[in-house]
Amino acid sequence: LENLQPEIKKLAERLRYEVSVRGKQVGWSEKAARFHFKKNLRRIITELYVRDNCHPFKATLVMWVQLPMWVCVSLALRNCSVGAADPEVQEQFSAGGALWFTDLTAPDSTWILPVSLGLVNLLIVEV
Repeated sequence: LENLQPEIKKLAERLRYEVSVRGKQVGWSEKAARFHFKKNLRRIITELYVRDNCHPFKATLVMWVQLPMWVCVSLALRNCSVGAADPEVQEQFSAGGALWFTDLTAPDSTWILPVSLGLVNLLIVEV
């Protein structure tokens, strides 16, 4: 979408000139000329989106799928760690850690995992 902005700007300037000329020829009011400009600009932008296959909705599609999945996984892990699920599962979590986190039901007192997760997410966003 960002790569299309210069092209859209040039096309909008050209379209503004063409609508201005056509409006003077036909005798459109300012409101009618603005209406025709906006209508044609929307059509041109839609054609560019189709040509380059980059509709803005595609960027939000990941969020609409990822956000509910993240909520469900977070709730499932919380239920497992606090014992809302089978007590046998909580016993496995309390004895199934590795390295410095031997109890998966206890909060990370060193903050290594939350900080590293935040840094990895920041890196993903920046890349």
